[in-house]
Amino acid sequence: MIVGKPKHGLSLLITMHGSVLPRILPRIGAVMALAAAITWIDTYLMPLQHANAAAFTGFGIALSLFLGFRNNAAYERWWEARKLWGQLIADARALAREALVFLPDAQRMDLIREMLAFVHLHRISLRQVSPDAELRRWSTQTDDSAVRALNRMAELVQQGYRSGSVDGFGVRSLMERLASIGLAQAGCERIASTPLPFVYSLLVYRTSVLYCLLLPLGLVESAGWLTPIFTGVVAYMFFGLAAVTEELENPFGTSLNGLSLDAMCRVIEINLMPQIGYDAPDPAQPVGGYLS
Repeated sequence: MIVGKPKHGLSLLITMHGSVLPRILPRIGAVMALAAAITWIDTYLMPLQHANAAAFTGFGIALSLFLGFRNNAAYERWWEARKLWGQLIADARALAREALVFLPDAQRMDLIREMLAFVHLHRISLRQVSPDAELRRWSTQTDDSAVRALNRMAELVQQGYRSGSVDGFGVRSLMERLASIGLAQAGCERIASTPLPFVYSLLVYRTSVLYCLLLPLGLVESAGWLTPIFTGVVAYMFFGLAAVTEELENPFGTSLNGLSLDAMCRVIEINLMPQIGYDAPDPAQPVGGYLS
């Protein structure tokens, strides 16, 4: 995720860090080249059939509404994912406090270790990456999963209840906390496993391409050799919105605009590790304005 001081003026206009422009530049270049070819043919070779600009105005408004709706749907996924991870952070802190009240020291430390393993297993599962050093610090099993870590936490609470070290009220509080953690986990998995409907994305993409290819016929009569520039600006807007939607659609990815799952796991470690005898690590720092 891009972090840091907001840029202003010329620096914001020319920055490429976090921009989708490098991804869509070949498509914009192709559309501008076609617009230049149409302008040359119309000017020097033979007059072409010019389209009414009013038709493109109505077409463009409808397309903008479609793109805006799709972009809003993708942002809602991104923001919901951030809220779910915020809930996980709050639940991890509350779980540690409740364990301090209700569990004996040995079981409390085991429970917190499992919670730390859970958040890293959850992160790795959402990003679909290989186990890393941060995870191996808390879980040595290569085939481990976040669900198993959550089940092990429930088993620790159950052992405490059976041994008599935890009363019924403590069991209820801890299990409700684990249930809240499980709901946040399931919500993240729902977002990760359910993309936006492909048929809708396909319709928007095809319509955007068709609009940009036909647009020069509506501009060439009035804009002349400025037609490629105007067409490129419109293509940047439409193709850029589509590319932004693709990034926001998967909030757990490693793109520059994805959520900073590593940093949020570090926040949980900072809060929980001192309770099991470890020094709290330093907060995660952005590298080149990017916080992973």
